Amino acid sequence: MDSYALASLSSSLASISVDERIAAAVREGLKARQRRLPAWLFYDAAGSELFERITELPEYYLTRTERGILRTHAAAMMERAAEGRRLRIVELGAGSAEKTRLLLAAAVERQGTLLYEPVDVSGSALEAARERIEQEIPGVHVRPLELDYTQGLDLDPLDEDERRLVLYIGSSIGNFDPGEAAELLRGVRAGLAPGDGLLLGVDLVKDESVLLAAYDDAAGVTADFNRNMLARLNRELGGDFDPESFAHRAVWNAEESRIEMHLESQAAQRVRLAALGWELEFAEGERIHTENSYKYRPGEAEALLAEAGFSVEERWSDEQGWFAVLLATCGAADAATCGGAGAAGAA
Repeated sequence: MDSYALASLSSSLASISVDERIAAAVREGLKARQRRLPAWLFYDAAGSELFERITELPEYYLTRTERGILRTHAAAMMERAAEGRRLRIVELGAGSAEKTRLLLAAAVERQGTLLYEPVDVSGSALEAARERIEQEIPGVHVRPLELDYTQGLDLDPLDEDERRLVLYIGSSIGNFDPGEAAELLRGVRAGLAPGDGLLLGVDLVKDESVLLAAYDDAAGVTADFNRNMLARLNRELGGDFDPESFAHRAVWNAEESRIEMHLESQAAQRVRLAALGWELEFAEGERIHTENSYKYRPGEAEALLAEAGFSVEERWSDEQGWFAVLLATCGAADAATCGGAGAAGAA
């Protein structure tokens, strides 16, 4: 590297405040033989806005299908989860909590007031959700929890007349491979008391053409969402990626039962990440694996919950059988392993 390049690198480094979590993930992923980046890198401010647009696309059936299930069955879900007690609701990866309002409204209808604790790593998303929900649904008190739920839950004890319901909707569990998903759910279960519940949304296997269209829409919004990850690395790690030189690829991996998203280099190129002191070379056609979205076959979600120590109580689906929402509980017989913040009088 010549003196001009060294000076330019030093100047770039001086102006970058590096997030070590991002730096570590990029180092690990882009050094791998099959280059990869974690899906959580999608969700900076621009990425979150693009994802909200994705949920409104005609091809993206997931959001509207799950919303339909919740709209039809919200009251029954709340009644079944509560079993005669008051509910306190926690939501993992809440984001804008758009669909959640159907469940919150049903809970308020049932019990008058509700404490809702959305969990997310984005403080701005949590604050926006708090303001909107408290304005739109009188009776809901929102207490945001800004933390990474994949590292476990540290929740306050319940009152004696309460039962906690954790929401993990939107098929977010599908972004984890089966082993990681079971470990995550075991971590959630460890924070619950006997009788507490988990409401889990899962996307189901369906025709390949439907799946591929949902992740490669005609308007190109998902492609922009995928490429935004490279724009984020440019901003936060002093990169000089040309996002448009990487093509968005969505692939159905039938053997693994998952949709994969990749970014494919359209030419041989060299990319610099100034904050890491790196230069990377990409061959034409080389890919960065950015996301998996697992689709569940009949019985697989139930087996996953059982592996994590939950008992499945009820299952709701749409008429086409494209999506399912499952209610699972941490049973009284599991008191030794349902370990966390329970009510003093939990049965």
